[in-house]
Amino acid sequence: MTEIRTGLGWDVHRLAAGRPLILGGVTVPSELGLEGHSDADILAHAITDALLGAAALGDIGMHFPDTDPRWKDANSLRFLGHAAGLVRERRFKIAHVDSTVILERPKLKDYRQPIRESLARTLSIDLERVSVKFKTAEGVGPVGEGRSAEAQAIVTLSR
Repeated sequence: MTEIRTGLGWDVHRLAAGRPLILGGVTVPSELGLEGHSDADILAHAITDALLGAAALGDIGMHFPDTDPRWKDANSLRFLGHAAGLVRERRFKIAHVDSTVILERPKLKDYRQPIRESLARTLSIDLERVSVKFKTAEGVGPVGEGRSAEAQAIVTLSR
């Protein structure tokens, strides 16, 4: 019998001048970037949490605490790759990743393919198993006001 599990991930970071905007390991040209201890890649963080959750392995903060200087300015694809490895160690296969970035600006449509490719490569899965969507907050709340950005992810694992 096949076991199917799903995991949900979410992350939010403030936008700040002088920081890069990195989403799924891809640097997007922007006047504002994401503020955080690591590179603040909200998309990689949300997918990392979804993977860890589906495998009942806690959350990103348990594995990579922001109080640890080793993770200062770290590339978040390291976190994502680590989570994928833990999932595989437990004999799970990543069946699908569906994610959404919520950001008022810049527009991200031209970055969908490179972001999907980066995530698929990091997760060692086929590109067709990775979905990345982009939304705005229609001017509502901190995201809509251009003060922050969010990402959501759901993953499906099987074994």
